[in-house]
Amino acid sequence: MSTLTINPVAESFLACLARANHVTAPFDYWLLEGALPEADVDAIANLPVAPPEDVVFNGRRETNNSSRMFFNAEAQERYAVCRRVVDGFKDARVIAAIEKETGAELGGTRLRIEYCQDAPGFWLEPHTDIAVKKFTMLVYLLDDPALKLAGTDIHEGPPDYTYAATAPYGKNLGVIFHLARGRAPPAQWLAQIDHHQLREPRLARHLRAGVKRSSPLQVEKRAL
Repeated sequence: MSTLTINPVAESFLACLARANHVTAPFDYWLLEGALPEADVDAIANLPVAPPEDVVFNGRRETNNSSRMFFNAEAQERYAVCRRVVDGFKDARVIAAIEKETGAELGGTRLRIEYCQDAPGFWLEPHTDIAVKKFTMLVYLLDDPALKLAGTDIHEGPPDYTYAATAPYGKNLGVIFHLARGRAPPAQWLAQIDHHQLREPRLARHLRAGVKRSSPLQVEKRAL
């Protein structure tokens, strides 16, 4: 008799990806609805984790690396939802579906999931993912109308970084993108810049999942 356990995160994401809205301009990205089980979205948004203090707003998330929260082994041990989400995105069916739908090559990669709490005033300059990132997904966690412009901005590339669109921010909505193969410099330019800056007195909470190529160099970079 089979004792196979069904992971609700995997099931929810597979259904979401199958109906995702694939946008092709100015580059390929996928808009998501219902990316995670609703109960898990609520559990993540209500984790007893205080927002970071004394953060620096200079357009770069890595400036505040010391205060970032990841679903690492410690978090998975403390919070069941963290382990459930990690296990869901390690599911072989999920990996295969991402590769098939997006063309991302995930062999020899490792998963990293971050819980972001972006404070009022937070912004990101136009940027691309670094080359070791093979796949990135953002899932927004709140339904506060004041955050409707807090989604990720999509831009054309240099020299003008022309604004193209914004991924809608809303509870359990999200966006997927990954570096285009055979294109240099990378075509995907993303930001949260001044015209969509978080000016409201609200925290914008979202989950950020990335898959990176495993290498000693990357381990060292992440430790900085």
